Amino acid sequence: MTKPVAPRQALSGETRLVGVMGDPVRHSLSPLIHAAAFEALDLDWASAAFEVSPGHLGAAVAGIRALGIEGLSVTMPHKATAAAAVDELAPSAAALGVVNCIARDGDRLIGHSTDGVGFVDAVSSGLGFDPAGHRCVILGAGGAARSIVAALSEADASEVTVVNRTQSRAIETAALAGPTGRVGNAADIGAADLVVNTTSLGMADDRRLPCDPDLLREGQVVVDIIYNPFETPLLVAARERGLRAQNGVPMLVHQAAEQIRIWTGTDAPIAAMLAATERFLTPAADQSGPPS
Repeated sequence: MTKPVAPRQALSGETRLVGVMGDPVRHSLSPLIHAAAFEALDLDWASAAFEVSPGHLGAAVAGIRALGIEGLSVTMPHKATAAAAVDELAPSAAALGVVNCIARDGDRLIGHSTDGVGFVDAVSSGLGFDPAGHRCVILGAGGAARSIVAALSEADASEVTVVNRTQSRAIETAALAGPTGRVGNAADIGAADLVVNTTSLGMADDRRLPCDPDLLREGQVVVDIIYNPFETPLLVAARERGLRAQNGVPMLVHQAAEQIRIWTGTDAPIAAMLAATERFLTPAADQSGPPS
């Protein structure tokens, strides 16, 4: 199995450090993607993976401030608890109650959420899909679903329907879309223009589908935010029906690009970041998902 290895970075006393924090996190593609961006931008920055157990989150966040680390990408299981550990929440994170990016501003740590904007940018650039005026169905109601639901509402989707086994969580997640959000069921899939799987069904060796593929119809766009495997059962079913489909890698890159912009104040080189992942975009690659 090929492991993601970031380009070797020559560090100096001037090098500025960022990274990704999670548990587990050694599998993460984030340091590789960050490194590709810094190389393309000719910035003396470096990125590393920090494995932090849940009991040590507070100490890890304090370490960002003490060590002068510029920021961290935050992945499972810390997104919710990190929101309570920072000094301030950006509007995107405050609305969701989750943080997937921490940025240092002097002595203050600001929590951001970039998953939603990363998703919208990914489907726009990769599939040519603009959510405005379209009906969207989200399968699942976890942290990623919450970010995507809110972002689709902000992108003027005409309807954002949440389908989830636990009704109470579906209600909470759909509410993030305001008046365009509602709770639905599998029957709503056929009427949607965009179908998004945010559940773990289909991940790794799990060959289960998050919905009956016969509910898919011509003209739909299907996104599965998993990227292990590269082709999930849902994506295979969608492509067999001639539908436009995308896995979680573009979302991973675009949400990381927003983090690069937050940390450095510079627009991220999307093409270079995507190119850095190309050798891992095969079913045999050592990947993980959902995005981190």
